Parts: sequence; C-alpha cells; structure tokens
Amino acid sequence: MVKHIVTFKLTGTNEERLEIAQAFKEALLKLPEQIDVLRAMEVGINENPAESWDVVLTAIVGNMAEVETYAMHPAHLAAASILAGHKADRACVDYEF
Repeated sequence: MVKHIVTFKLTGTNEERLEIAQAFKEALLKLPEQIDVLRAMEVGINENPAESWDVVLTAIVGNMAEVETYAMHPAHLAAASILAGHKADRACVDYEF
C-alpha cells in the first residue's frame, strides 16, 4: 500500500482560500467512487492560524504505479483544476506502508 500525502498553500484572502479549499475538499472526497485504484481519501483544511499551509490530502492506493494512475485520471484532473490560479505552493510525499 502507498500513502500519497500532498499539502497546498493557496493565494488570496483568508475567506477566498477557505472557499477554494472547501470546494477542493468536496471534489476530492468524491474521487474514491470514481477512481478504482483509490482505496481511501482524507482531506483536511487547516484550522490553525499560526500555520501557513491551507489543505492536506492523504490518498491510499495499492502501489507506486497506482499513484500515477490516480494522478492522471480525468476525475482527479478535474478536482485539481479547482486550484488553478490559486496554488502558491505544493509539497508531496509518497511512501509504502
């Protein structure tokens, strides 16, 4: 199994970042129904004003090859497009567990 963990910093006001983060979260949580290699999805929106990252997602797939299958799936690409023009930074870690 592989955990794919990604965190995002967004641009805009606090209200704009929260609105985009919520739309992104809603889209991501629908992905396990649409992408057969995606076994689980968890999404968190930062609630700590002392921290600078806005959103974190944890996706679970079977192996490293399935990370690419998930990433290139049209439903994932549509969800990712919600961040277009609003993404300041992204960090990712993939590991087997």
